[in-house]
Amino acid sequence: MATTRYGETGYGREYERYDERRRLPAGLRAPFEARHWRELAYVLLGLPVAVLMFVYAITMTALGIGLVVTFLGVPVLAAALAGCRGLGALERARARALLHVDVADPEPLRTGRNGLMAWVGAVFKSGSSWRQLLYAVLHLPWAVFSFAVAVAFWSYGWAMLTYPLWFWLFPVYGGQDGLQLYGDETHAIYLDNPFEITVTALIGLLFTLATPWIVRALTMVDRVLVHGLLGPSRLSARVVELESDRGVVVDTAAADLRRIERDLHDGAQARLVALAMDLGLAKEKLAEDPRAAARMVDEAHGEVKTALQELRDLARGIHPAVLTDRGLDAALSAVASRCTVPVTVEVDLPSRPAPAIEGIAYFTVSELLQNISKHSRARSATVDVWRADSRLMLQVTDDGVGGAQTHAGSGLAGLAERLDAVDGILVVDSPAGGPTTVTAELPWRG
Repeated sequence: MATTRYGETGYGREYERYDERRRLPAGLRAPFEARHWRELAYVLLGLPVAVLMFVYAITMTALGIGLVVTFLGVPVLAAALAGCRGLGALERARARALLHVDVADPEPLRTGRNGLMAWVGAVFKSGSSWRQLLYAVLHLPWAVFSFAVAVAFWSYGWAMLTYPLWFWLFPVYGGQDGLQLYGDETHAIYLDNPFEITVTALIGLLFTLATPWIVRALTMVDRVLVHGLLGPSRLSARVVELESDRGVVVDTAAADLRRIERDLHDGAQARLVALAMDLGLAKEKLAEDPRAAARMVDEAHGEVKTALQELRDLARGIHPAVLTDRGLDAALSAVASRCTVPVTVEVDLPSRPAPAIEGIAYFTVSELLQNISKHSRARSATVDVWRADSRLMLQVTDDGVGGAQTHAGSGLAGLAERLDAVDGILVVDSPAGGPTTVTAELPWRG
């Protein structure tokens, strides 16, 4: 195996310097990390942005409410909500750039038809519009508080930490011995001797080291606000997910219908057409050449058996009778018996799940066993099925070469989409060299 000596190249020296930095404790690294400066910039920019949003939201809302007695009030309120949506997009972009918080855009307006009133109605009906108006109002007091805390800790921390470097300015230009800590008519306390200067610097060091964590705690609240008020609601996200899953189900059903039509056209239908032609020829030869006619009938009999077997295989691919009659245990055992490698099947279920879930589980295992037969070069495989709370668990393992992936266009990717359509999950663990373990999780829905 080749060994890389990092210290021999410029890249290696850079790597070693980076590794040395990583050896510093997190508390000492934090004030100098890019993350701290990004979060501090977010807090500092948050105040002017919050003032802009608050002024816009309050002004436009008040103007719209004041004009509601006239026709203009409703469009003005709609414009206020629409403007808050635009400012919310600005805030999502700011959070994405500085906090690395990737918040999805809220659901688009559903106007249904063209026209101003349709747009106004869609703006008022959109829950995200009102949530972003609420964000514009609530964010200002929090932005003021976080700005004050962050600036105070950061400025006082660095000022006290660097006090030994600039305390000489007071006696030279200020006419006093040092920074005044306390003073009244009778006496004053100045930070001017070496001990006091050292203590001041140590306190500044503590403030400086604590500031990144305080700023991070402040931005955690901002993350919650951005996620909760500027992103899509859980209900709308669920609706989008269900619409996507419905599209997957429709596409899968259409693909299955095309496959069945192709199998019928190219398989059983073609054989039956040939069989009808052979029987017609045998009928014509029956009087003049009975032996040839008998031979042709015998061949047609073989074609009938082949066509029947193809129809049985096709029916099994649509929905096997053994699954309906005897459940997953018997159906998966039948599938395993047709695999090219020895398969051990263990099914531990207290009862049968819903028929639709049972069918998806059957076809999932069938597809995985076909992949093992075609691609894995395995010597053995196992299938385990059990119930965990309200989930049906499937696990197929083989000792083949591994390397299975769920990249776009692969069979496993299509299988994952089919499971996702019913709130299922597919997890593939297939390192190069094997073994491969594919775990599927389905809702029980008994």
